Amino acid sequence: MSSEDSSNQVNGESGAELFIRALESEGVRYIFGVPGEENLDLLEALRKSRIQLILTRHEQAAGFMAATYGRLTGRVGVCLSTLGPGATNLVTAAAYAQLGGMPMMMISGQKPIKSSKQGLFQILDVVDLMRPLTKYTRQISNANTIPAKVREAFRLASEERPGAVHLELPEDIASEIASPDTHIFQPSDARRPTASSKSLDTACEMIKNARHPLIMIGAGANRKRVSQALINLVNASGIPFFTTQMGKGVVDERHPRYLGNAALSAGDFVHCAIDHADLVINVGHDVVEKPPFFMKHGGKKVIHVNFSGADVDPVYFPQHEVVGDIANSVDYLAERCGPCPSHDFSRFMEVKAAVDEHLAQKADDDRYPIIPQRIVSDVRKVMPDDGIIALDNGMYKLWFARNYPAYDNNTVLLDNALASMGAGLPSAMMASMLYPDLKVMAVCGDGGFMMNSQEVETAVRLNLNLVVLIINDNAYGMIKWKQGQEGFEDFGLDYGNPDFVKYAEAYGAAGHRVTRAEDLQPTLESALSAGGVHLIDVPVDYSENRRVFDEELVNLTCNL
Repeated sequence: MSSEDSSNQVNGESGAELFIRALESEGVRYIFGVPGEENLDLLEALRKSRIQLILTRHEQAAGFMAATYGRLTGRVGVCLSTLGPGATNLVTAAAYAQLGGMPMMMISGQKPIKSSKQGLFQILDVVDLMRPLTKYTRQISNANTIPAKVREAFRLASEERPGAVHLELPEDIASEIASPDTHIFQPSDARRPTASSKSLDTACEMIKNARHPLIMIGAGANRKRVSQALINLVNASGIPFFTTQMGKGVVDERHPRYLGNAALSAGDFVHCAIDHADLVINVGHDVVEKPPFFMKHGGKKVIHVNFSGADVDPVYFPQHEVVGDIANSVDYLAERCGPCPSHDFSRFMEVKAAVDEHLAQKADDDRYPIIPQRIVSDVRKVMPDDGIIALDNGMYKLWFARNYPAYDNNTVLLDNALASMGAGLPSAMMASMLYPDLKVMAVCGDGGFMMNSQEVETAVRLNLNLVVLIINDNAYGMIKWKQGQEGFEDFGLDYGNPDFVKYAEAYGAAGHRVTRAEDLQPTLESALSAGGVHLIDVPVDYSENRRVFDEELVNLTCNL
């Protein structure tokens, strides 16, 4: 027997110890969560492990952090809860990871299943609860099966399309001694399949035969290898590109062929380019993210380039699919598909000129409360090229998606799949943990920030370097905008806020309030350079929502 085989053997280990050792074998670095009494055996095994427990103040934040770990590293993030209310608090994070394509494992506790201690107290069928929200959910009923179930869960969480998985570990199984012949299963080295040469050649012919091809970059392309492959394709073919919200930064948005971001569903400059295109090469997008354009029968053709086939939808039914490793597919197209003399990009360049002029407007406006364009511009000025901003969900997300140029992949973390409020702060915390040498900023509305604001204590306890920009309008601003668009009276969406400066100080963080537009940039610079956790309260003037999105864009795009 080899020493490796011997190290994989179980020798009088409990289910909990076996579970932690299986996680160690998978390369797990952190477990995020809020343990309960049903997790105590697992917690003791974790105490003796090299895996670090990150204790959060709410399970939802633990799930958001685990999902963001998966998003940024490509490895499975792990979070932990007890039974009942602890497990139900993970539901939103499960949906966040599942819809967003982020590999994440949830571990929940449960009362003993072989004997009853407390009747049905706190007992829910968590496995069934998680079924529609995960790729895999199981209760462990025998300690000997733990290694196989952990390996299978990790395999499925990582496999394209990545997502959430869940294992329930009951108390009595956690304390059960596993059989000596139980073994840890080592991760296997699986390569993603490559698209067929026939499908790639067909795509190449479609590109060559098109007059006005256009590249769309979605969330699935937000990987380092895909990023470089797309740069090669754009440079080789000269084909202009635009991004979905979750595709921001895959190609440096200072590139001369970048047309803009499809932050709005329709009626923006980029939609003028989409309407003009006769072929859209759709790289890494699926219909989970809000569609940036709507297909019509007899309209433009679409090539779907992704790890998996397209889900047919009334607004998305591609004429051709290239299914396989995206980076390999795009590299193939870059080598064989350009440049093509028949392509005409003049209209796209007109759109780009109009976009660039529009986005430069009011970036230095000194009104107070501060308008969104100035906020976005000042954040971009202070953030280095590799700095990371993590956006919560709210009106400002549209402004940042449109107006904030991203220079590298995964430097703008936003969610346009589940689009949950409350994710911005935990996501930024995870980025700061993973990349302590980078500048990291959470950009939150006052509503989204307060949904997980208790995690400021966690950030302070972890000695993170993090700036939290709170865009404050004392209301659920995006819904107010939609309410006005629909012609409804202003009702039911205003609230009061705490003093955010004092709130920060109560947790041991630094608090700042911006009282003039010209003070925003220096306040951001000072907070980023000082280190530690900083909350910056910035009152916002959202009157620009209606002026720009409901009035100005209609006239500008119609006349383009």
